Amino acid sequence: MNAIATSSKTSQTKTTTSKKPLADKRFKAINIVMKRNHFRQDALIEILHKAQESFGYLEPEILEYIARQLKLPLSRVYGVATFYHLFSLKPTGVHNCVVCLGTACYVKGGDRIMSVLEENLGIHAGETTKDGNVSLVAARCIGACGIAPAVVFDGNVTGKQEPEKVLQQVESWQSDT
Repeated sequence: MNAIATSSKTSQTKTTTSKKPLADKRFKAINIVMKRNHFRQDALIEILHKAQESFGYLEPEILEYIARQLKLPLSRVYGVATFYHLFSLKPTGVHNCVVCLGTACYVKGGDRIMSVLEENLGIHAGETTKDGNVSLVAARCIGACGIAPAVVFDGNVTGKQEPEKVLQQVESWQSDT
């Protein structure tokens, strides 16, 4: 009985995801990147970037589709998507604030920046404000140790940040809405 249920579930998944790529232009964009890379497994990160750019975040159905197309285990695709802080498995806010918590940034105050933001926004790292305006992300390291503590505001790396300056920037996003 369990094998029948599994088989039925598998065919439902195939039906759902096989129809979407034909009808959804966002899947077509992912397919173009996969074809350009000859469906090579080592192009996974580039393909995930295109998928996130197209959909806004990487929902499970997209990860399953990519895994199937590249003939990779879903666990590997999921592992890569969760390892890198630039990938998100849930919708993100209009604005993104990434606080580096790597060793250099942490020692120079990255932890204080994160604490102030969490307290003032009422969310934790990895969450988005209720109004959907700001997502707060913690990064293991962004490779900007020389300008620690570093914070990325909507893709722009800024260095030598202080909690008050970061909070002002985030609050300016809140007042824009």
